[in-house]
Amino acid sequence: MELINIIKEFEKTAETDKLDLTSESDSLKIETLADKLYNSAKSLSFLRELEKEMIKVKSDYGLMSHSAVKIALSKKILSETNEKIHFTIVFAVYKEHNRILTKKEHPHGEDFLIRKIKQLEHITGEFPDITWDMEVVDDGCPYNSGKIAEKILAERYKGNNVKVLYLQDAVDAGLESVKGLKTTDDSRKGGAIEYGMQYAAQRHLPGHIIIYTDADLSTHLGQIGLLAEPVIKDGKYAAVASRRENASVVIKKGTRNLRGKLFIYLWKRIIRRLDYITDTQCGFKAFRAETAEKIVVNTIEKKFAFDIELLLKTDILKRKSIAKVPIAWIDSDAESTTTDLQPYTDMLKAVADMYFMYLPPNASSHSFAYFVKSLTNEQWEYLVDRIPDGIAAKSAIHYDVYDEIKVEDFKKILDGMNQ
Repeated sequence: MELINIIKEFEKTAETDKLDLTSESDSLKIETLADKLYNSAKSLSFLRELEKEMIKVKSDYGLMSHSAVKIALSKKILSETNEKIHFTIVFAVYKEHNRILTKKEHPHGEDFLIRKIKQLEHITGEFPDITWDMEVVDDGCPYNSGKIAEKILAERYKGNNVKVLYLQDAVDAGLESVKGLKTTDDSRKGGAIEYGMQYAAQRHLPGHIIIYTDADLSTHLGQIGLLAEPVIKDGKYAAVASRRENASVVIKKGTRNLRGKLFIYLWKRIIRRLDYITDTQCGFKAFRAETAEKIVVNTIEKKFAFDIELLLKTDILKRKSIAKVPIAWIDSDAESTTTDLQPYTDMLKAVADMYFMYLPPNASSHSFAYFVKSLTNEQWEYLVDRIPDGIAAKSAIHYDVYDEIKVEDFKKILDGMNQ
């Protein structure tokens, strides 16, 4: 198979297990390989077959190779699309004053704003019917991340399709998408993203897909075609990237994986309507603009659990209208605001509020909802250190059917805190 030979030749000459998306050299290697695969593949089906064969023996291939295949697939999807598409990329900045800089300027610098622009230029550059713009939304950053972004754009970018928005302006104007926010302090990402989505959706562009992502470089934006495909071809209202599918390629550091598994198990006991979605918190999601316009108003959660509310409201608009898409993803922990804030208990309490707000009563869901509403940060940490084997050992993709750990089991574990 010609494509697999291209991968094997690449693996002989590159340290493919080491991947730093903030490195210009690494990014260039990935994109060069992706282009070679894209140009060599006769059709999308050839690339799908390549991916399938590589996933069977996933560990035999490096991260660069897997990432390049994802980007090549994304580009081929866009090349075979016969309609106009306009992407709006939205992301929030809060305490990103270090990561937005270059590595020369700060040890944790990712230069993420310019890197994101280059990624979008690379993936769309050959297709005149596919256009994009970007919205950087300052979430009330005390270190003026928005102003730093404006300065970088003025000095290093010649285009006019990247805009910096300020959540404070939306609060001052009393816009619908930020209803309920008294100040920007009431938002942790959710308020900023929803403001950016509403701002974008008001333009009513043909083929308009709004994608929100994280500020960091965990997800290469060259994968936007993967999210666009189910929206364009299958009529889905939304597509969410997933780090927990068999075809996902992920590096995840520290204890965040176990915390994430416990979080997923608990929210799935409460919001059963979304049982077909596993990874609600991956910062890479696409929505039809007309869907985005409907779901961002009158929301009750403006902090880190906002993703779940947007997905729930989308599913309420149309049942099973959300596609999940396996992606390549690399943890970016050094300057992570979610790691610093450890918001899991607050997120679970917000999920319980969504259940009470949107869904009909269910005895099991009710029990879990009241349990997480009473959960303290100390109790959460205690549970994280003592996650039941049934949850820890199983993949989170099975939590829709695996529900053997009941509220009573968690309470018994917590009883140990008083002994």
